[in-house]
Amino acid sequence: MTDKDATKGIRLMITAVTVFAMQDGFSRHLAETYNTYMVIMIRYWFFVAFVVVLAMRQPQGFRAAIRTRHPWLHLLRASLLITEVCAIVQGYTLIGLINSHAIFAVCPLLVAGLAVPLLGERISWQRWAAIGAGLAGVLIILQPGSGVFSLASLLPFAAALMFAIYSLLTRLATRDEPAFVALFWVGIIGAVLVTAIGLPNWQPMLGADWLWMTVYALLALLGNWLLIRCYEVAEASSVQPFAYLQIVLVSLVGIVVYGEVLRPPVLIGGAIVVAAGLFALLHNRRQGKVILPQ
Repeated sequence: MTDKDATKGIRLMITAVTVFAMQDGFSRHLAETYNTYMVIMIRYWFFVAFVVVLAMRQPQGFRAAIRTRHPWLHLLRASLLITEVCAIVQGYTLIGLINSHAIFAVCPLLVAGLAVPLLGERISWQRWAAIGAGLAGVLIILQPGSGVFSLASLLPFAAALMFAIYSLLTRLATRDEPAFVALFWVGIIGAVLVTAIGLPNWQPMLGADWLWMTVYALLALLGNWLLIRCYEVAEASSVQPFAYLQIVLVSLVGIVVYGEVLRPPVLIGGAIVVAAGLFALLHNRRQGKVILPQ
């Protein structure tokens, strides 16, 4: 990989996390106004159109591009991802963008820890120390036993845990078939599942909010496309540290748009989680490995 590729990858990652931060701002507004399942359902309808178009453009043809050996594994992945998205968006509405993302940042560390029982990987004591530090940071944010703690605070942690498992199952699915197959089926199956629960919760939407819904769905597509392009042109280890900029950008959205307050425990705990994640990433880079949810 050349320096030019790395620079392009970093720019794509920064653009992607900026788009994701904007997406999260829209998702909080829509989920506060309408049923969360309905909001996620419409977002998935756009995603289905996106992956179908991509499949039709594959050089080997549509059927060959989507053929899979792991239908049940993709069903499990799609179920996890749908539940995770609903949980984190619900978290935005209950505890805010800042608190949710500060807790969700522990996800890469959970991927590392769960890779031991799920994939049989071995990790060093340094990585275990980073995982422990990250979990300690989450506890500082959650403040269990205090008057600040609420069960809603567990939503982003549950989302991080589900996304970590989803990421590891994606690694399993892509060991013997292209990554696009995993992307396609998680979109198709996920859309079917969320439509089953979204349609019964349909609510009439104002004209202006249809515009925001469209922008929200298009931002989700753009962010995912930018992320795919990012990993196509650059090594994950060179761009992944910049993914943590999303926490800063989302915090700005939360403060400026929604009037959220960055409490000291969240700032301290979030900083510990991010520092632990960056330490683990640096350690893995030296060993030729990368913690990367897919």
